[in-house]
Amino acid sequence: MKHLIYLITFLLATSIFAQKKETYIYSIKGNDTLKLDVYTPKNIKKTDTLPVLLWMHGGGFSVGSRDYKDDEKLAKYAAKKQNYIGVSISYRLLRKGTSTGFGCDCTKDEKLETFKQAAIDYMDAAKFIVEHAKELQIDTTKIIAGGSSAGAEGTLNAVFMREYFLDNAEDYNNVKFAGIFSCAGAMVNASYLTKDNAVPAVLFHGTKDQLVPFDNAPHHYCAPERDGYIFLDGSNVIAKKLDEFETSYYFHVVKEARHEISAIPFRELDKVFEFFDKTVINDEVIQTKIIKTKKP
Repeated sequence: MKHLIYLITFLLATSIFAQKKETYIYSIKGNDTLKLDVYTPKNIKKTDTLPVLLWMHGGGFSVGSRDYKDDEKLAKYAAKKQNYIGVSISYRLLRKGTSTGFGCDCTKDEKLETFKQAAIDYMDAAKFIVEHAKELQIDTTKIIAGGSSAGAEGTLNAVFMREYFLDNAEDYNNVKFAGIFSCAGAMVNASYLTKDNAVPAVLFHGTKDQLVPFDNAPHHYCAPERDGYIFLDGSNVIAKKLDEFETSYYFHVVKEARHEISAIPFRELDKVFEFFDKTVINDEVIQTKIIKTKKP
Protein backbone atom coordinates (compact mmCIF):
# COMPACT_ATOMS: atom_id res chain seq x y z
CA MET A 1 0.00 0.00 0.00
CA LYS A 2 2.85 2.36 0.91
CA HIS A 3 4.53 1.70 -2.46
CA LEU A 4 1.24 2.42 -4.25
CA ILE A 5 0.92 5.78 -2.46
CA TYR A 6 4.52 6.66 -3.42
CA LEU A 7 3.79 5.71 -7.03
CA ILE A 8 0.62 7.81 -7.19
CA THR A 9 2.42 10.78 -5.60
CA PHE A 10 5.27 10.45 -8.10
CA LEU A 11 2.92 10.26 -11.08
CA LEU A 12 0.96 13.29 -9.89
CA ALA A 13 4.14 15.27 -9.38
CA THR A 14 5.57 14.36 -12.79
CA SER A 15 2.30 15.12 -14.54
CA ILE A 16 2.01 18.52 -12.86
CA PHE A 17 5.57 19.51 -13.70
CA ALA A 18 5.95 17.74 -17.04
CA GLN A 19 6.98 19.71 -20.10
CA LYS A 20 7.12 19.19 -23.84
CA LYS A 21 10.12 19.88 -26.05
CA GLU A 22 10.17 21.18 -29.61
CA THR A 23 13.26 21.96 -31.70
CA TYR A 24 13.31 24.74 -34.30
CA ILE A 25 15.84 26.08 -36.80
CA TYR A 26 16.16 29.81 -36.19
CA SER A 27 18.90 30.61 -38.70
CA ILE A 28 21.26 29.09 -41.27
CA LYS A 29 24.64 30.77 -41.62
CA GLY A 30 27.11 29.14 -43.99
CA ASN A 31 27.64 25.59 -42.80
CA ASP A 32 25.95 26.26 -39.46
CA THR A 33 22.32 25.32 -38.97
CA LEU A 34 21.38 27.05 -35.75
CA LYS A 35 18.66 25.49 -33.63
CA LEU A 36 16.87 26.18 -30.38
CA ASP A 37 15.02 23.85 -28.05
CA VAL A 38 11.76 25.10 -26.58
CA TYR A 39 10.45 23.55 -23.36
CA THR A 40 6.80 24.30 -22.58
CA PRO A 41 4.76 23.26 -19.54
CA LYS A 42 2.36 20.52 -20.63
CA ASN A 43 -0.49 21.99 -18.59
CA ILE A 44 -0.39 25.32 -20.44
CA LYS A 45 -3.78 26.51 -21.68
CA LYS A 46 -4.20 27.48 -25.33
CA THR A 47 -4.93 31.06 -24.33
CA ASP A 48 -1.92 31.41 -22.02
CA THR A 49 1.24 33.32 -22.75
CA LEU A 50 4.21 32.82 -20.45
CA PRO A 51 7.51 34.53 -19.60
CA VAL A 52 10.53 33.03 -21.32
CA LEU A 53 14.14 32.32 -20.33
CA LEU A 54 16.28 32.51 -23.49
CA TRP A 55 19.52 30.74 -22.56
CA MET A 56 22.97 30.75 -24.23
CA HIS A 57 25.43 28.07 -23.10
CA GLY A 58 29.07 28.64 -22.22
CA GLY A 59 32.25 27.03 -23.52
CA GLY A 60 34.69 29.70 -24.67
CA PHE A 61 32.97 29.97 -28.06
CA SER A 62 34.57 26.61 -28.93
CA VAL A 63 32.63 23.89 -27.09
CA GLY A 64 29.23 23.29 -25.52
CA SER A 65 25.75 22.69 -26.87
CA ARG A 66 22.18 23.75 -26.27
CA ASP A 67 21.35 20.26 -24.98
CA TYR A 68 24.36 19.85 -22.71
CA LYS A 69 22.98 18.29 -19.53
CA ASP A 70 23.14 21.41 -17.31
CA ASP A 71 21.79 23.79 -19.95
CA GLU A 72 18.99 21.37 -20.78
CA LYS A 73 18.30 20.90 -17.07
CA LEU A 74 17.93 24.67 -16.62
CA ALA A 75 15.49 25.03 -19.53
CA LYS A 76 13.46 22.10 -18.20
CA TYR A 77 13.50 23.59 -14.71
CA ALA A 78 12.12 26.89 -16.05
CA ALA A 79 9.21 25.04 -17.65
CA LYS A 80 8.60 22.45 -14.93
CA LYS A 81 9.05 24.46 -11.77
CA GLN A 82 8.54 28.10 -12.73
CA ASN A 83 5.86 27.96 -15.43
CA TYR A 84 8.14 29.71 -17.92
CA ILE A 85 8.93 28.79 -21.49
CA GLY A 86 12.52 27.54 -21.33
CA VAL A 87 14.58 28.04 -24.49
CA SER A 88 18.17 26.85 -24.96
CA ILE A 89 19.98 27.89 -28.13
CA SER A 90 22.85 26.80 -30.33
CA TYR A 91 25.12 29.43 -31.85
CA ARG A 92 28.24 29.55 -34.00
CA LEU A 93 31.31 28.32 -32.10
CA LEU A 94 33.76 30.52 -33.96
CA ARG A 95 36.81 29.59 -31.88
CA LYS A 96 36.32 25.86 -32.33
CA GLY A 97 39.33 24.26 -34.00
CA THR A 98 41.37 27.46 -34.01
CA SER A 99 45.03 27.36 -33.03
CA THR A 100 44.75 30.38 -30.75
CA GLY A 101 41.53 29.50 -28.93
CA PHE A 102 40.03 32.45 -27.04
CA GLY A 103 42.90 33.30 -24.73
CA CYS A 104 45.85 35.66 -24.94
CA ASP A 105 46.98 34.43 -28.38
CA CYS A 106 43.59 35.29 -29.88
CA THR A 107 43.87 38.87 -31.14
CA LYS A 108 41.76 41.71 -29.84
CA ASP A 109 40.12 42.08 -33.26
CA GLU A 110 39.26 38.38 -33.36
CA LYS A 111 37.75 38.61 -29.89
CA LEU A 112 35.62 41.59 -30.84
CA GLU A 113 34.44 39.80 -33.99
CA THR A 114 33.58 36.71 -31.93
CA PHE A 115 31.59 38.84 -29.47
CA LYS A 116 29.84 40.55 -32.38
CA GLN A 117 28.78 37.35 -34.12
CA ALA A 118 27.65 35.79 -30.82
CA ALA A 119 25.50 38.86 -30.15
CA ILE A 120 24.06 38.60 -33.68
CA ASP A 121 23.23 34.90 -33.23
CA TYR A 122 21.59 35.61 -29.89
CA MET A 123 19.53 38.46 -31.32
CA ASP A 124 18.48 36.26 -34.25
CA ALA A 125 17.25 33.64 -31.78
CA ALA A 126 15.38 36.33 -29.84
CA LYS A 127 13.87 37.68 -33.06
CA PHE A 128 12.73 34.18 -34.00
CA ILE A 129 10.84 33.61 -30.74
CA VAL A 130 9.26 37.07 -30.97
CA GLU A 131 8.11 36.42 -34.54
CA HIS A 132 6.72 33.02 -33.48
CA ALA A 133 5.42 34.18 -30.12
CA LYS A 134 1.83 33.18 -30.83
CA GLU A 135 2.58 29.54 -31.61
CA LEU A 136 5.20 29.32 -28.84
CA GLN A 137 2.81 31.04 -26.38
CA ILE A 138 5.45 33.52 -25.31
CA ASP A 139 4.79 36.83 -23.59
CA THR A 140 7.18 39.05 -25.57
CA THR A 141 7.17 41.67 -22.80
CA LYS A 142 8.77 39.19 -20.41
CA ILE A 143 11.87 37.82 -22.16
CA ILE A 144 14.68 37.05 -19.71
CA ALA A 145 18.06 36.83 -21.44
CA GLY A 146 20.55 34.46 -19.87
CA GLY A 147 23.87 32.73 -20.29
CA SER A 148 26.98 31.42 -18.60
CA SER A 149 30.61 32.36 -19.32
CA ALA A 150 30.86 32.88 -23.11
CA GLY A 151 27.07 32.73 -23.25
CA ALA A 152 26.86 35.42 -20.58
CA GLU A 153 29.24 37.59 -22.60
CA GLY A 154 27.09 37.02 -25.68
CA THR A 155 23.88 37.96 -23.91
CA LEU A 156 25.26 40.98 -22.05
CA ASN A 157 26.66 42.38 -25.28
CA ALA A 158 23.39 41.67 -27.10
CA VAL A 159 21.17 43.22 -24.42
CA PHE A 160 23.23 46.33 -23.68
CA MET A 161 25.36 46.86 -26.81
CA ARG A 162 23.12 45.91 -29.73
CA GLU A 163 23.65 49.28 -31.46
CA TYR A 164 27.44 48.76 -31.24
CA PHE A 165 27.51 45.20 -32.53
CA LEU A 166 24.54 45.08 -34.93
CA ASP A 167 24.89 46.91 -38.24
CA ASN A 168 21.12 46.62 -38.74
CA ALA A 169 19.89 47.10 -35.18
CA GLU A 170 16.60 48.53 -36.46
CA ASP A 171 15.67 45.05 -37.76
CA TYR A 172 15.42 43.95 -34.11
CA ASN A 173 13.22 46.77 -32.84
CA ASN A 174 10.53 44.28 -31.81
CA VAL A 175 12.94 42.46 -29.51
CA LYS A 176 12.70 43.80 -25.96
CA PHE A 177 14.40 42.21 -22.98
CA ALA A 178 12.80 42.39 -19.55
CA GLY A 179 15.74 41.03 -17.55
CA ILE A 180 19.09 39.24 -17.72
CA PHE A 181 20.66 36.32 -15.84
CA SER A 182 24.46 36.21 -16.11
CA CYS A 183 26.83 33.62 -14.67
CA ALA A 184 30.43 34.90 -14.78
CA GLY A 185 29.82 37.29 -17.64
CA ALA A 186 31.28 40.59 -18.83
CA MET A 187 30.60 43.12 -21.55
CA VAL A 188 32.94 44.97 -23.85
CA ASN A 189 32.08 48.45 -22.59
CA ALA A 190 29.67 49.17 -19.74
CA SER A 191 29.27 52.79 -20.85
CA TYR A 192 26.72 51.38 -23.32
CA LEU A 193 24.59 50.34 -20.34
CA THR A 194 22.32 53.33 -19.82
CA LYS A 195 19.27 54.24 -17.79
CA ASP A 196 17.21 53.73 -20.95
CA ASN A 197 18.34 50.16 -21.69
CA ALA A 198 18.94 48.96 -18.12
CA VAL A 199 16.87 45.93 -17.05
CA PRO A 200 16.69 43.88 -13.83
CA ALA A 201 19.75 41.66 -13.63
CA VAL A 202 20.91 38.58 -11.76
CA LEU A 203 24.71 38.45 -11.68
CA PHE A 204 26.84 35.61 -10.30
CA HIS A 205 30.62 36.07 -10.24
CA GLY A 206 33.76 35.06 -8.36
CA THR A 207 36.13 37.85 -7.32
CA LYS A 208 39.19 35.89 -8.52
CA ASP A 209 37.77 34.78 -11.86
CA GLN A 210 40.89 34.16 -13.98
CA LEU A 211 39.11 34.21 -17.35
CA VAL A 212 36.21 36.68 -17.32
CA PRO A 213 37.05 39.66 -15.11
CA PHE A 214 34.95 40.39 -12.06
CA ASP A 215 35.60 44.13 -12.41
CA ASN A 216 37.23 46.22 -15.16
CA ALA A 217 40.28 44.20 -16.19
CA PRO A 218 41.88 42.46 -19.19
CA HIS A 219 40.11 39.40 -20.57
CA HIS A 220 41.99 36.31 -19.34
CA TYR A 221 44.26 38.84 -17.57
CA CYS A 222 46.44 38.99 -20.67
CA ALA A 223 49.57 41.13 -20.42
CA PRO A 224 49.57 44.38 -22.45
CA GLU A 225 52.08 42.99 -24.95
CA ARG A 226 49.89 39.97 -25.79
CA ASP A 227 47.66 39.92 -28.87
CA GLY A 228 44.56 39.18 -26.79
CA TYR A 229 44.90 42.18 -24.50
CA ILE A 230 41.41 43.72 -24.24
CA PHE A 231 39.62 45.18 -21.25
CA LEU A 232 36.14 43.98 -20.33
CA ASP A 233 33.65 45.21 -17.76
CA GLY A 234 32.57 42.43 -15.44
CA SER A 235 29.68 41.97 -13.05
CA ASN A 236 30.98 44.40 -10.44
CA VAL A 237 31.01 47.26 -12.96
CA ILE A 238 27.56 46.29 -14.25
CA ALA A 239 26.08 46.13 -10.73
CA LYS A 240 27.43 49.60 -9.91
CA LYS A 241 25.83 51.01 -13.06
CA LEU A 242 22.48 49.41 -12.19
CA ASP A 243 22.74 50.76 -8.67
CA GLU A 244 23.35 54.24 -10.08
CA PHE A 245 20.27 53.94 -12.31
CA GLU A 246 18.13 52.58 -9.44
CA THR A 247 17.50 49.46 -11.51
CA SER A 248 16.88 46.13 -9.80
CA TYR A 249 19.70 43.65 -9.43
CA TYR A 250 20.61 40.53 -7.49
CA PHE A 251 24.41 40.39 -7.28
CA HIS A 252 25.80 37.12 -5.91
CA VAL A 253 29.51 37.55 -5.16
CA VAL A 254 31.76 34.68 -4.11
CA LYS A 255 35.02 35.96 -2.66
CA GLU A 256 38.19 34.14 -3.77
CA ALA A 257 36.23 32.02 -6.26
CA ARG A 258 37.45 31.61 -9.82
CA HIS A 259 35.63 30.78 -13.05
CA GLU A 260 33.78 27.85 -11.50
CA ILE A 261 31.04 30.38 -10.65
CA SER A 262 30.09 30.24 -14.33
CA ALA A 263 28.32 26.95 -13.53
CA ILE A 264 24.54 27.24 -13.39
CA PRO A 265 23.65 27.81 -9.70
CA PHE A 266 20.92 25.20 -9.39
CA ARG A 267 20.66 25.56 -5.61
CA GLU A 268 19.94 29.27 -6.01
CA LEU A 269 17.44 29.08 -8.87
CA ASP A 270 14.38 29.52 -6.68
CA LYS A 271 15.83 32.85 -5.52
CA VAL A 272 16.71 33.82 -9.09
CA PHE A 273 13.19 33.27 -10.39
CA GLU A 274 11.66 34.84 -7.28
CA PHE A 275 13.69 37.97 -8.08
CA PHE A 276 12.37 38.05 -11.66
CA ASP A 277 8.82 37.44 -10.43
CA LYS A 278 9.07 40.47 -8.17
CA THR A 279 10.94 42.81 -10.50
CA VAL A 280 9.70 41.81 -13.97
CA ILE A 281 6.25 40.40 -13.27
CA ASN A 282 5.30 42.68 -10.36
CA ASP A 283 7.50 45.68 -11.27
CA GLU A 284 9.13 45.98 -7.83
CA VAL A 285 12.55 47.61 -7.39
CA ILE A 286 14.96 45.38 -5.47
CA GLN A 287 18.72 45.79 -5.13
CA THR A 288 20.45 42.93 -3.34
CA LYS A 289 24.10 42.06 -2.98
CA ILE A 290 25.01 38.71 -1.48
CA ILE A 291 28.66 38.16 -0.51
CA LYS A 292 29.90 34.68 0.26
CA THR A 293 33.42 33.28 0.67
CA LYS A 294 34.57 30.26 -1.25
CA LYS A 295 34.82 27.20 0.95
CA PRO A 296 38.41 25.92 1.28
